[in-house]
Amino acid sequence: MSEIRAGAAAAGRRRPARERLLVTAARRFYADGVTATGIDTIIAEAGVAKTSLYNNFSSKAELVRTYLDTRHEEWLATYRTRLKETAGPREAVLAVFDTYADCAEAARETGFRGCGLLNAAAELPAGDAARDIVRRHKETVEELIVGHLGRLLPERPGEVSRLAEHLSFLLEGAMARAGLEGDGRRLTHARTLAAALLDGAADKP
Repeated sequence: MSEIRAGAAAAGRRRPARERLLVTAARRFYADGVTATGIDTIIAEAGVAKTSLYNNFSSKAELVRTYLDTRHEEWLATYRTRLKETAGPREAVLAVFDTYADCAEAARETGFRGCGLLNAAAELPAGDAARDIVRRHKETVEELIVGHLGRLLPERPGEVSRLAEHLSFLLEGAMARAGLEGDGRRLTHARTLAAALLDGAADKP
């Protein structure tokens, strides 16, 4: 076992310094929060020199922004994988809920705390550029829902807008409660509610 751990540590050290810093920052920001995580902690855990951090990121603020951008791209990658398994617009909307559930499951062993982007935004002051990244992410999620609903309800654009907002609120509320409880079951329940809403809307004349 000691040889395995040593091999894993050596493999980690072979990663580029930027990647090691981002991986460490992502883990610590999510587990402990952005404010509580100091640069020295990230540097020590990443096993890099302080100069390496500032060669890759001009400041902690830039590191935070990169962390949030990375989480956004990871979410989209997971969603695209889910989307490949869908057979129509109804399932495509539910894939958004499944993606959030996937994120919760991925964080379960280390401690699920809800949406990492919203958690970070809650710590940042109004007007901070990093909050704009989070806002754009949430807008992107809702736009995905709108796009799929447009295919499901092509003759009812007004209902598409209202239902997309309803589903977004359902999703975010479930994520917040799931994060507080450290358990993804709220997301499973939210998906069931979303499916019922979609079926009800599709059945309307």
